[in-house]
Amino acid sequence: MSLYFSNELYILGIYFILSFGLAVVLFLASYFFSVQNPDAEKLSPYECGFDPYGDARNTFDVRFYLVGLLFLVFDLETVFIFPWVATAGLLPTSAFWGMSDFILELLIGFYYAFIIGVLDWE
Repeated sequence: MSLYFSNELYILGIYFILSFGLAVVLFLASYFFSVQNPDAEKLSPYECGFDPYGDARNTFDVRFYLVGLLFLVFDLETVFIFPWVATAGLLPTSAFWGMSDFILELLIGFYYAFIIGVLDWE
């Protein structure tokens, strides 16, 4: 192992130790210095004032999860597209065709989700 590599690991170790120590200090400081004055209303299951009704373990319709996953997929799409647009003039033509393929695959997925009825809320 070279000297340069060991110095990098040494600095990285110090960084992890300091960040862990800072996290512990902040956690303990927030615990000891915060005002802990719970009353009956704060300890109630819901702070809105209503008593809970029904079973809390009701199942959700799977469409909620599908729409959430679709949102994440199309939200991450923008994370990939914005840097590509910002540097589109500097990139080679293969980057254009790669992003075109990426967008085409997302559109096919969106079309498939639309066809099978994921977005219908009857």
